[in-house]
Amino acid sequence: MNVTIESSWKSVLKDEFEKEYFVKLTGFIREEYRTTTVYPPAGLIFNAFNLCPFSSVKTVIIGQDPYHGPGQAHGLCFSVRDGIDFPPSLINIFKEIEQDIGITSPASGDLERWARQGVLLLNATLTVRAHLAGSHQKKGWEHFTDAVISRINSEKENIVFLLWGAYAQKKGEAIDRNRHLVLESVHPSPLSAYRGFFGNGHFSKCNKYLTEKGIQPIDWK
Repeated sequence: MNVTIESSWKSVLKDEFEKEYFVKLTGFIREEYRTTTVYPPAGLIFNAFNLCPFSSVKTVIIGQDPYHGPGQAHGLCFSVRDGIDFPPSLINIFKEIEQDIGITSPASGDLERWARQGVLLLNATLTVRAHLAGSHQKKGWEHFTDAVISRINSEKENIVFLLWGAYAQKKGEAIDRNRHLVLESVHPSPLSAYRGFFGNGHFSKCNKYLTEKGIQPIDWK
């Protein structure tokens, strides 16, 4: 199956694109875009991969669903386009960055600037119906993104995985802790941020690890 995705990812994931589940998933997604409103725009489904080639990945942040409101989702977990109000979880991420490393909250919620530095902003499910959270779960995306994590785990070294909340932690439970750094805490949602997201120090810990491994750290501004 011909999938429009950045060339290094296309090579790494080529076997996945031929599997029965992915063929079924593709059929389902095409019909959803044809008959209803789906986010992100179809051309941005693989935006996280296109902005962060396999060879460039240093850090992985795992989200769950894309945002399901108009104009929010653009293929990067937690990120929103300029001009869109910051969602509560993103506000809390920026608060923790300020507390952790002293970078004040930026004017832009568009995290493309992180992706271009090697941060794979990966949602477990890459599409969603408008205003229906979770509507594209259990259609095959989770198998695909599990395969993405598995390839990174087995074919790269010294990657920092940021796993926020029980869902992300479960998705990352097979990651080899001897090859990579896995940082876990509660989710940055307002429902849980005060129970351990604030003060987790993940951004400074990530950069300390990368620096120790001779890898350029992330500018989190």
